[in-house]
Amino acid sequence: MMINTYYLLFLLIASIGFIIWFTAYKKVNAFFTLLVAALGVGLFSGLPLIEIVTALKTGFGHTMEKIGLLIILGTTLGIILEKTGATMSMANYILRVVKEENAPIAITLTGIIIGFPIFCDSAFIILSGLNHSLVKKAHNRMPVMAAALATSLYAVHCLVPPHPGITAAVGTAGGDLGKVMLWGILVAIPAAFVGYIWSVWRGSKVEYEYIEPEVIPVETKQLPPVSFSFLPVLLPIVLIACKSVMPIFIAPALMVQNGYLQMISFVGEPVMALAIGIVASFKLVQKPFKKDLNHWLTEGVDKAGMILAIIAAGGMFGEMLQATGMGKNLGGMLSGLSLGIFFPFLIAAILKTAQGSSTVAVITASSLVTPLLSNLGLSSPMGLTLTILSMGAGSMVISHANDAYFWVISRFSNLDTASTLKVYSVATLLMGLTVQLLIWVLFSMFK
Repeated sequence: MMINTYYLLFLLIASIGFIIWFTAYKKVNAFFTLLVAALGVGLFSGLPLIEIVTALKTGFGHTMEKIGLLIILGTTLGIILEKTGATMSMANYILRVVKEENAPIAITLTGIIIGFPIFCDSAFIILSGLNHSLVKKAHNRMPVMAAALATSLYAVHCLVPPHPGITAAVGTAGGDLGKVMLWGILVAIPAAFVGYIWSVWRGSKVEYEYIEPEVIPVETKQLPPVSFSFLPVLLPIVLIACKSVMPIFIAPALMVQNGYLQMISFVGEPVMALAIGIVASFKLVQKPFKKDLNHWLTEGVDKAGMILAIIAAGGMFGEMLQATGMGKNLGGMLSGLSLGIFFPFLIAAILKTAQGSSTVAVITASSLVTPLLSNLGLSSPMGLTLTILSMGAGSMVISHANDAYFWVISRFSNLDTASTLKVYSVATLLMGLTVQLLIWVLFSMFK
């Protein structure tokens, strides 16, 4: 058992090294690199050949099911906002409010606020066009801006209900949702600022390849009004936020019976909210460019195709790692150790690093840790709250090539793989460790 577990650990490290080497240094297409890596993990782990094929198809299909429509609609919305000059209009407004050198902290604060009600990948897609404009307008480096936005969204996603992983962990462990939300906010904010500090420091030094998006020239006098420019971005955010917070205040039975609440839930689905955002963006298309609208819609779908292929390939790689039982085996290595409040963190971190999904990591970790709470001395009300947050901290560590969000950041920021790993992935490690240290201090004070 232990030999098999250590072999799987070696296989994980080798596969990650292969992906980094071939995408970052050999410049091989990321889709085919991830496909080969997934196949290699399946073959070398001894999975039956038919299971390897099934895992590839399942990983591809599940990823497309979760974010396929979201990426197509988000990409199309971004194209329209860019072509109409709306992103430049928003960037001009933000830079009038804050100085150019403060653009990274401005996008970090934006990510923290928007990240509360919205999944990190949805929010990053919606705000990516604005980020490109801030890079161009304020002469900031894209690794700084992309990582600052990505880490702020990620901190809230992993630690604060009603995001799915941490919310499910509350249900499994029997914690208090209100307490987890309150303490989650308190530790998510320092995590976001650790991400910001690392993004600014490392992102300002890293060598990177950035392809600036091609945009049609838009004269300053032709830029749409700021209010109309922000509307297609803020409207989906508000709709998604309303749907996300409704279950906290409204009983499920009432939501089923009330037609108005059902409609809010419907338009608050991220796919529907983005579709509504696209419709709202039509108001931005000025008469000289109305004939180009269909071309922009087509360009949005075309651009989404390559992004989808790479992200779905990351899903195949993550699914293959999961099929090997890597996460459970590695978690079993720690089950006999007396680690206290560090145990839930390490279990979730291993699961996250091995299979890629923060949500899956924290949900799986909660099912493994909950029966052991008394033995670990974590069964008090405060101990339970901090245990759940410790699993959330572990689910941050480490976001890399098997995480769909990693590829959303890389592709929507037009950044190469090496830069994304050096800035964003390392930031997720530092953020998770920071939160866990804070939790350890809190546990020492309140146990």
